[in-house]
Amino acid sequence: MSKDMFRIERSARIAAPAAEIAPHIEDFHRWSAWSPFEGDPSLERTFSGAPRGAGAGYAWTGKKAGAGRMEITEARADRVTIRLEFLKPFKAVNTAEFRLEPEGEGTRVTWAMFGPVTLVSKVMGVFFDSDRMVGGQFEKGLASLKAVVEAARVAA
Repeated sequence: MSKDMFRIERSARIAAPAAEIAPHIEDFHRWSAWSPFEGDPSLERTFSGAPRGAGAGYAWTGKKAGAGRMEITEARADRVTIRLEFLKPFKAVNTAEFRLEPEGEGTRVTWAMFGPVTLVSKVMGVFFDSDRMVGGQFEKGLASLKAVVEAARVAA
């Protein structure tokens, strides 16, 4: 990756096949059960487009969460790609990606965000370790996704 681009990613193994995990990722209505970014009590959500998969949209605004929107641009058995646009507190357009790869009896789920390094991200980088901050949120989210998916398997 060039120094003009950044990439933050984390992964976790989930004891379920990709076909049982992907519906939790490609349906924004289900994100409140596992996403670490859903914790703002003032969060207002708007869903648009397709109900799930490619074309599904989700916009948010909140005191802690700022404002932005996401749209799933690709939903395959092994990958979900999302256009991620931040509006507040700063503007940025990045890509979020979930890769689902078979691993033993389960699936290795990798959550990544990547995009161009901007002046704002360079300035923020002086004060914050974005890999640690965002990566830590991805770790929490993957742990929650694992718990939700594996609990659903036990209940079935």
